Formats: sequence, structure tokens, C-alpha cells
Amino acid sequence: MTDQDTTDVAGGEGRRGRRGGGREGRRAARSASAVAAPAFLTRRLRPFEVASEEALEIIEDHADTLLERVGVEIRDYPSAVERFRSAGCEVDGTRVRFPRGLARQLVQTAPPVYTQHARNPERNVQIGGDATVFAPNYGSPFVHDLDAGRRYATLADFENFVKLAYLSPHLHHSGGTVCEPVDVPVSKRHLDMVYAHLRWSDKPFMGSVTAGERAQDSVDLARIAFGGDLGDRTVMTSLINASSPMVWDATMLAAAEVYATHNQASVISPFILAGAMAPATAAGVATQTLAEALVGMAFTQLVRPGAPVVFGSFASSMSMQTGAPTFGTPEPAIVLYTVGHLARRLGVPFRSGGSLCASKLPDAQAAYESANTLIPTVLGGVNFVLHAAGWLEGGLAIGYEKFVLDADQLGAMSTFAQGLDVSDNGLALETMLEHPPGLHHLGTAHTLANFESAFYRSSTADNSSFEQWSEEGALDASQRANTIWKRQLAEYEAPPIDDGVDEELREFVARRKDELPDEFG
Repeated sequence: MTDQDTTDVAGGEGRRGRRGGGREGRRAARSASAVAAPAFLTRRLRPFEVASEEALEIIEDHADTLLERVGVEIRDYPSAVERFRSAGCEVDGTRVRFPRGLARQLVQTAPPVYTQHARNPERNVQIGGDATVFAPNYGSPFVHDLDAGRRYATLADFENFVKLAYLSPHLHHSGGTVCEPVDVPVSKRHLDMVYAHLRWSDKPFMGSVTAGERAQDSVDLARIAFGGDLGDRTVMTSLINASSPMVWDATMLAAAEVYATHNQASVISPFILAGAMAPATAAGVATQTLAEALVGMAFTQLVRPGAPVVFGSFASSMSMQTGAPTFGTPEPAIVLYTVGHLARRLGVPFRSGGSLCASKLPDAQAAYESANTLIPTVLGGVNFVLHAAGWLEGGLAIGYEKFVLDADQLGAMSTFAQGLDVSDNGLALETMLEHPPGLHHLGTAHTLANFESAFYRSSTADNSSFEQWSEEGALDASQRANTIWKRQLAEYEAPPIDDGVDEELREFVARRKDELPDEFG
């Protein structure tokens, strides 16, 4: 399993043929809600840090030593080797070694913060600085729901999850390969995937990275949707994985080259199972992650200085008894905190975290492991969060109920990230001075002014009495989530798009599909 973009999925016609007097009212209500919901999360909490300055300097020094003495293998992409040679690297065949400090120097042209533009400008997101952007699950070949169980993902599933992400106020981004539609040829999936993001959502999205030409198709589709000329606007932030340990291949570099050429962002992200693809220690994983990411980020800057890039880290522990990936364990959290600190020192945005678990069901294991990943994500100051909703089974599956439960927790984290309110209203001194001892605060002016927004309200939790809960069906959290996602999809209406733009997008997809062979895999 990799963290790479390997699929795509589009959907049907939505509910465009629906008629009725309430349609415009519902659309207006959704529009008002969208305006009220922030386009991205602005954190007020200081990032939690676990490593000393001395420890970070040692890791940076060891990463330089690794790049200087071992270097990286550049597979099947001679032009990338030549770029590195021209920049001052030592080249021995396909092995590229970096003089100390060179990779870090090359990355200095990357922006510390950038804006990813959405089709709806109110959905534009900031990536970097004090911003956190939540994006859904990525790359799963299977889907799961309580009704049908586990099965291969389809095009319709992909469209469903794009719609659910669009409807959630707590997901800021439409994501990329939210699941893999095995009913569509591999060679053509990327077209349906990008079209689905552009048509059934107006949030920012990710392009395809499974081949350079598929990345170019993503850029061309984005041009159509954004008015024919992107200029210098960044409208895609796409995932580029290293082949750990210490290898970069032609597929990923070709996609990164296309995106950097067009000033589109790349998340340069080593995908590491500690103990298998890197040493079994947190400091060793952090060192290798930094070395591999520096190479990928440097490559984008050699293609186009100033192209936006994100320092990514996906690090998981593994069972040393079975070799299976494990999630929600303490060691990857330590890696996240450490690499996040390294990214801030480097001066680039950081990607990591999510709602990760190894559980096959949206059960207690899924909840605990996801919480143990999501809380460090927020505390660690992650800027771009993939797999924020839906992840099951170590990423092999995306769950409908898990998606709803995770999205609810993202809302809770959005409130948590605001930290302590020390405004006059937050301190509430006046009401305490005026209030006699021994009397409750339920009827005070301060409570009445704040009761609607004082505490986060979960959309999935049940806080009623046992008797009321029993009378209402004694449903557990996953059963309640099952009802929620079905209702959301039943009530979904697509965001507006110009008919001419939509027709041009469809024509492009149809033409490119005719040009490509059917390849299943």
C-alpha cells in the first residue's frame, strides 16, 4: 500500500432534475451557512514541541550527512538527475549526493505561506503559517458502510464522498483520490476524478499524480474551470510520495515537475513504516523524512523557484510480530511533533496527521486510534491534513459512517484550536462580580448571550437519558452516522457552475478518454 494517488471517481447527475418551491430556499440557506463557516482553521494554540533545539540541530546535521554520504537514487528520470548535477550535486549514474547544506539552500525559494484558490473564492484556503486545512481520506481501494459492508469502491462512491466533503463545514478541502473506483480504467480515472471535484464541489482539490501526462490533464481541466488562464494562481495542492528509503521515481518526479512548472503546489511526502522503510526509532524516522523531503522540495524549486511546496510526513509504526502497520501509537506522534518543528525551522508549510486507525469498523478501536492521531495533528501545528475523515483499515478502506464521525471530531478540534478566550466576554468578570454566591448562572444575561455558542455541539453524539435513548431506537454512534450520511446525500444539491464551463469540462474528459487505452489494474 502507498499513500499515492492511484484512482479517481466521478459521479452521476446529482439531483439537478429536482423541482419544488423549497429548492432555492435550501440553496440560500446552504450558501449562508457556507459564508458563516470559516474556509480554513486559524489556530491560536502554540505548536506543541517535544524536541530541544540541540536535538533538532543534530537531526538536521544527520540528514545532511545522509544526503552527502549515501544520497538518493533517482530512478528512470535522467532530466531530474541533470537538474541536480547542474545545481552542484555529485552524480554517479542514478545516485545523486548533495554537498552539505545544498538541499536546504535550494528550498529557501519556496514560500512559507500560500493561498490555494477554490472555484468558489469564499472557499480559498491558506496553507502555512497559523492555518490548518482539513482534507478527507485519500487512496483507498475499498469502501465500507453498515448496510453493504466492505466492497470495492466505485465511481459512485467517489462522487458520494466528494459531496459529503462539500457538505461538511469542518472539511475545508475536497481532497484528491478519496477512494479508488475500480470500475473505471486506471488510464482514465484521473479525468473522472478531477471532473468530480470541479463539478460536485467548489472547495479546493488535488490533482492526479500517477503520471506526468495525468498531472497535465489535471492542469488543463483546472484551466477550463477557472476561466481559461490560471496565471500564477495555485488551484491544486497534490500529493507527491518518495519511495522510501531514499528513492525518488520517475512517476512522482514527472508529476511534481508538471505542477511546479505551472505554479501548482506539491506535498512532498515520504511514506514510512518505521522498522521497514526506515529505522525503528523516532529520531531515525525524522532524519530520513527530512532528507527525502529536502530532495523532493529542492527538485520543485529547480523546476520553478518560488513554486509552492509542502513538507509532508506520513510515518506509521508497525507490529514487529506480524509486520502490519499500526496507528494511534505514541511513536508516530513524536515523529509528527518533531518533523513539524523541523518544517517550521525550514520555513515551509507542513503536512501530516489525520484520523488514522487500523480498525476495520467504526468502533472503539477506530475512535481511540483516530483520536490519538488527530489530537497531535492539531497540537503539532499541521498546516495541511490528509486523511482527516473516513480512514479505516490502515487506509485500505474509507467508511461512510467513519467519515461522518470523523468530520464531527474535526469540528470539535476547530473549537479546541481556538485556545483560551481572554476577551472581556471570555473572562466573564462582570457577571461574576454581580452574581450572588450559591445561585446558578443559568439565567444570567451572560449565559443567555453565550448559550448558543458556548460549547461545541456534536452532530453524532447522544447525550439524552437512557430512557429517551432507548425509546429512540437505542442506536450507537455508527448507526446514527449511517442515518446522517444518507440524509445528507439525499438532500445534496450541487454548487452552481456555468453551463458552458461544464460542457467544456465534459468535452475535454470525453476527448481524452477516447485518446487513452482501457487499462485496468
